[in-house]
Amino acid sequence: MPTLIVFCHLRWDFVFQRPQHLMTRLAEHYRILFVEEPVYDEGKAHLKKTAVAPNITVCQPHTGIQAPGFHDDQIPTLQTLLADLVPEGERPVVWFYTPMALPLLQGFDPALVIYDCMDELAAFKNAPKQLLQRENALLNIADLCFTGGPSLYQSKRERHANAHCFSSSVDAKHFQKALDRDYSHPEQAHVARPRLGFYGVIDERFDTDLVSQVAQARPDWQIVLVGPVVKIDPANLPRAHNIHYMGQRTYEQLPQFLAGWDVCLLPFALNESTKFISPTKVLEYMAAELPSVSTPITDVKVPYGDVVAIADTPEKFIAACERMLAMNDEQQAALKERMRAIVANTSWDKTAASMHHLIQTTAPSNKAQRFLAQAEQQDFDDVVNAENVNPLPIAALTARMTPKDGMAKAAG
Repeated sequence: MPTLIVFCHLRWDFVFQRPQHLMTRLAEHYRILFVEEPVYDEGKAHLKKTAVAPNITVCQPHTGIQAPGFHDDQIPTLQTLLADLVPEGERPVVWFYTPMALPLLQGFDPALVIYDCMDELAAFKNAPKQLLQRENALLNIADLCFTGGPSLYQSKRERHANAHCFSSSVDAKHFQKALDRDYSHPEQAHVARPRLGFYGVIDERFDTDLVSQVAQARPDWQIVLVGPVVKIDPANLPRAHNIHYMGQRTYEQLPQFLAGWDVCLLPFALNESTKFISPTKVLEYMAAELPSVSTPITDVKVPYGDVVAIADTPEKFIAACERMLAMNDEQQAALKERMRAIVANTSWDKTAASMHHLIQTTAPSNKAQRFLAQAEQQDFDDVVNAENVNPLPIAALTARMTPKDGMAKAAG
């Protein structure tokens, strides 16, 4: 069984999303080594390996270096820790979720290099200065480029000749558990109806002002928010008697919360960090056959605007929620029929199978080998600059990052 090494900026046990969905399915064909960002540890540097699923091992580096993420200061230590990850002579497939890990490619002789671009990470809060330059280099040497939605595909297709759009999909069977409305999670039993719910990471992409205005305008509505708070001060979150924070929950618990909701929310802010997002939850809400209301995110509005209510102001958002709550039986039945048709045409199984087919049929370009050979002769950052397919007027790669320049955490 061939080896697939994955470099990811997201923890395996954070939010179960695109990387986990794909890797648990690709593990049928590959021995997967999922390399996370390092964890600070005052002891001797070591690589903690944890088997999390059949054929999937999470490799978590522990180092005494306080620099965050795949920071330049971490690279020499990480290269040492990963030196024996695969037997000598083996040529693994190497899969990147973050271009910041690109220097670690130097330790391997890849059979194929893949970039699965699930977010425009450069637009996220605290993105490293080198990210754009390293992405240019990665796009230049990758054999395959996958994107997490049509907006990202339009952004990358001109920069990679073998780019493919694989939008967020859905594990329908899992979220259809919510069709049994009695399955509702007991911790929301005390919350009155109607319940309007959201689950996901609460960060700079979440429109806190919008949620606050909805809560104030309709104090009889109960807003249930499920998910971790990341990169924003919890003190700045909206607080009201009808806003209920449930914290981070497991993937297994999400259908339970859905089962007890009347309307699902996608209250995303309209800013640089949401310009290219393709929220996984929109199809999960549909699998639960619940009406949804969203701000005008492109990858929601364009493909699903006839199923998801789209609203570009707080007033319109509130009005859309009112319409969803007021639907009669005939309207609900028609909406559910459209949602079923959409859900039936997509699945993570199909997505993973299509990706596997592309991996199997793509001829190696050997650009990575030429890149690595050149990197052995020169400074890595100089090679990255030379390899740029679309040089950008940003700070030189040789400039050192400060500790605050860690990789932004992303979630769908």
